[in-house]
Amino acid sequence: MKRYFIRTLFIGWLFLLGAVAAHAQSDNLGAVRSALRNGSSRELSQYFAPTVEIGFDGDKKAYNATQAEIVMKDFFSKNAPSTFEFIHQGQSGEGIQYAIGRYTGRGGTYRVFVKLKPSRGAPLVDTLDFTKE
Repeated sequence: MKRYFIRTLFIGWLFLLGAVAAHAQSDNLGAVRSALRNGSSRELSQYFAPTVEIGFDGDKKAYNATQAEIVMKDFFSKNAPSTFEFIHQGQSGEGIQYAIGRYTGRGGTYRVFVKLKPSRGAPLVDTLDFTKE
């Protein structure tokens, strides 16, 4: 009886751990959405991987997290957001999350592709790609 109880407790703990991990992943995507909606490079940079690829209209470059924050600060200062929403979200079999959104700012409307790669703790932003519509 004791063995059955311990086994049941262990399986329950595994399910709980999986639910917490899934919740942490969706929280990061929600936090990224909030940062883009607010035009906050500082808030957004908290979720950057050590190297982030940022693209504007097909011109993509890789930056370290500090440089990426400066690039996004410059973008937000020139294109202050009026609205931002995710249109589509998904996840690959390898745990890579992605989302496609629409960013409307002073400089026009952009389609935004965001990719989060799994890290040791929670997924981090690996790619941000802005394409003017």
